[in-house]
Amino acid sequence: MYDPILAHVGQYIRLEPAETDYFTSLLKYKLLRKRQYLVQAGDVCKFDSFVLKGCLRTYFVDDRGDEHVVQFAVENWWTGDLYSFLTQSPAAYNTDALEDSELLQIDQASMDELYERVPKFERFFRILSQRAFVAAEQRVIATISQTAEERYRHFIERYPGIDQRVPQHLIASYLGFTPEFLSRIRKQLATRKA
Repeated sequence: MYDPILAHVGQYIRLEPAETDYFTSLLKYKLLRKRQYLVQAGDVCKFDSFVLKGCLRTYFVDDRGDEHVVQFAVENWWTGDLYSFLTQSPAAYNTDALEDSELLQIDQASMDELYERVPKFERFFRILSQRAFVAAEQRVIATISQTAEERYRHFIERYPGIDQRVPQHLIASYLGFTPEFLSRIRKQLATRKA
């Protein structure tokens, strides 16, 4: 069960066997059924969650009741409302399972203990935070400077195979399109490939 997260961590830091054992002792396994919430807006996000299997989405609901997808999380991704988790304040986002999903979770107190006993994990989570920040910046730039087709292509590169796992209207929401507009883009790309 721990192999995927240990391989993920191993991309950034090298752990000794005792450090590996300590880290895995802090993790909790969580099974989410399709449509089940990991966290709801207004609740405090109690865990940072690593996806072993499945697909989740993080989204917010605007004043008109429209949903806006801000992230998908698939295997080997971390998910949750990071601001809520770090500050223990109410979440701004909802995160729910689009498929039955298996997660490994760590709570804030355990993470603080981990930083204390295995300081290299501060480096690991700093790298993840930096990568997330850069990805968010790139998404903003793409939204204001790329064509709709370029944004869709970039999305497919970032989330390979997700178009087979996630309903089209959710992909459209993530990209800021209507489902009809996304359908036109997909048809144009399919026509060019044929």
